[in-house]
Amino acid sequence: MDDSLFDWDSANIAHIAEHGVTPEEAGEVVFGDPMELDFDVESGEERWTYVGESRAGRVLTVLFTTRGEQIRVVTAFVPSPMRMRIYLEWRAKPL
Repeated sequence: MDDSLFDWDSANIAHIAEHGVTPEEAGEVVFGDPMELDFDVESGEERWTYVGESRAGRVLTVLFTTRGEQIRVVTAFVPSPMRMRIYLEWRAKPL
């Protein structure tokens, strides 16, 4: 994955690491086939929340914004049981 698409710094890398998530995993979710859970505007900044899978099949929630041409991951973590169930039911639906 092209790291230039993301706005990574020590702050957001350390934050997602607290949740056991790597930048690579978060990026794989964003550019995989995620389910959009939420869209909000916080302090004038648009934020999206996705649930999706890393290439290894790990299901994660990723909240991100865009800054200029780059994606800035705000946080990423294992979804709650309810969000996990919603995502798995969504994935199981036929196209």
